[in-house]
Amino acid sequence: MTPAAASRIAVITGASSGIGAATARQLAAAGYRVVLTARRKDRIEALAEEINQSGHSATAYALDVTDRESVDEFASAFQKIGVLINNAGGALGADPVATGDPADWRQMYETNVIGTLNLTQALLPKLEASGDGTVVVISSTAGHATYEGGAGYVAAKHGAHVLAETLRLEIVGRPVRVIEIAPGMVKTDEFALTRFDGDEQKAEKVYEGVAEPLTADDVADTITWTVTRPSHVNIDLLIVRPRAQASNTKVHRES
Repeated sequence: MTPAAASRIAVITGASSGIGAATARQLAAAGYRVVLTARRKDRIEALAEEINQSGHSATAYALDVTDRESVDEFASAFQKIGVLINNAGGALGADPVATGDPADWRQMYETNVIGTLNLTQALLPKLEASGDGTVVVISSTAGHATYEGGAGYVAAKHGAHVLAETLRLEIVGRPVRVIEIAPGMVKTDEFALTRFDGDEQKAEKVYEGVAEPLTADDVADTITWTVTRPSHVNIDLLIVRPRAQASNTKVHRES
């Protein structure tokens, strides 16, 4: 479905790579004017140029979602938007609770939860003004079940999940949908590498023996499908995993 003119702008956070970049490409192809935000200005500018050269519409805006003043300034540029994709996030470390770094926990919470809160609060009036708005929160299966060595990330993604669930209750009756997408094992260029502070060996071990983990395009396809459902259809929660992953702690690995 081609979005109506009043709701054609889609803001995507964390659009410099991975799921965010793939979602930007797919929503642009679906007829949205995509606004790409991330801290890495060069990345999103290059992506915006790629999308524009392909005949679609994209704008890049360097933004740190944890900086509320900058978020409010960004939001002031819009009267109406149709879609907000809260994708910025990420994991740091895999230490047990007993030895986890509080600074890592704090950073994960700030990005995954407070960043989502900042953008949602700043843009919710613009989404409502469109008459047909959609908020998407990209959480994780970590927001629905815990696992050893993941408590900091799990806590942050549980926060993102609860934010989406509560917002949906609070704005029912208003013309804004709230969708949560919770991906399982997704292999992107940066997620595991960032989590393990650039240790390529540790990052590769996450996916070792898994024939086909999800790709960024797989998740972007899911996001685009939920956003482009008819306005009265709300996909409250969609958990998506590769076939090889039955749960956060049970993964089939080929020898």
